[in-house]
Amino acid sequence: MNPAGLSLEQAPPFSVPLRFFLTAPWFLALAAALMFWEGPLIFASRWLPATLALTHLLVLGFMAQVMLGALLQILPVAVGVTIPYPRLTAALIHLPLTLGTLTLAGALLFSLPSGFAHAVGLLGLGFGVALLAFHIALWRAPVASGTVIALRCALGALLVTVALGLLLAGGLSWGWSLPVVELTNLHAVWGLAGWTALLLAGVAYQVVPMFHMTPPYPTGLTRSFAPLMTGVLAAGSAFILLDWTVAALVAGLALAMGLIAFAAGTLYLFTQRRRKISDPTLGYWRMSMGSLLAGAALWLLTQWIPALATAPQVEWLLGILLIFGFAIAVINGMLYKIAPFLAWFHLQAQLLGRAKIPHIKQLLPDTPVRRQMRVSLAALLLLLAAAVYPALFTYPAALALGATGVWLGVNLWSVWRTYRRILREGLAIAPAIQ
Repeated sequence: MNPAGLSLEQAPPFSVPLRFFLTAPWFLALAAALMFWEGPLIFASRWLPATLALTHLLVLGFMAQVMLGALLQILPVAVGVTIPYPRLTAALIHLPLTLGTLTLAGALLFSLPSGFAHAVGLLGLGFGVALLAFHIALWRAPVASGTVIALRCALGALLVTVALGLLLAGGLSWGWSLPVVELTNLHAVWGLAGWTALLLAGVAYQVVPMFHMTPPYPTGLTRSFAPLMTGVLAAGSAFILLDWTVAALVAGLALAMGLIAFAAGTLYLFTQRRRKISDPTLGYWRMSMGSLLAGAALWLLTQWIPALATAPQVEWLLGILLIFGFAIAVINGMLYKIAPFLAWFHLQAQLLGRAKIPHIKQLLPDTPVRRQMRVSLAALLLLLAAAVYPALFTYPAALALGATGVWLGVNLWSVWRTYRRILREGLAIAPAIQ
């Protein structure tokens, strides 16, 4: 088994992406613990310290962990470019990102100016190493495929997102006078509609046809979607900063329609699957694309119905749909494809001809994946309900969110433990076979 178009011989050691994958789920559990601690008051405003800390535990602790770790694997395998010193590069990204996320969450939660300064240093180091290594690698890509174009745009969006985030954190640490509301909104839009959506699109161009046996994405979409979205983001940001309200609204409408087109196109591809066998990870994709459609549609409605735009629950609904429903759900699903596939591949590389290699389903059966997906869907629905009725649904939502993270962590740790056991046993019996 060697999927077409993948340079598997260039894959980094399994430990390189795995450290990110094994760390990320526990930030979901930590976010759930924060919800339990704060209770329904956490839904009072998106600007509360606890709310901001919760948001960054999700977007930095979970999403960025997996996305940066996956890039360390994707660039050599799917793009064909090498990242020098992969173990060292991974360590210089993983450790500062993990510590920086915890430091930033603590600084936000307890209003510690010195904490923001430490977070700026740690996150600046982690993201700085990642951006430098990935940009150098991507611009050396031998072919500018749709995936390469999308990844280049995604990393450009990440640069803007990180710069805005460090600027805001620096303002909190050193008391700079900044247009906080405008910069925070731009930070969120570049992070979700830019970095996250474009990276997931670039990865989807490869993994959706390969893992789910669908037709490929249309060439016109793969080559134009990311550059158009990046251009709209840049223009819309300029319009917002210049206070050109109508132009900014038009850019926002174009951005929402682009996201709707990508989500609808992906869902349509799933109806064209050549393999009709049930695949539990399809549930994550459908949850993700459905949430993206709902989030974009809700934002469009706020532009036509003024009462919606001023409703405090709407901001929460948008955030939950886009962060948990769209991004975290699809990342969760892709982890269940990527982690066992990498374990299987590295076992093949080390034990082929020396010991029996288990099938991917033996490394991670479908049953725990299906069960964790149902809990994840319940967490999404309960979080949406908590945004409207916090007194009733906050604690059930926190419980479901925590269960989602813990179960994902246990399932991924099971893959790693099984991989280590089979490798150890295979190497032990190899001399007898020879």
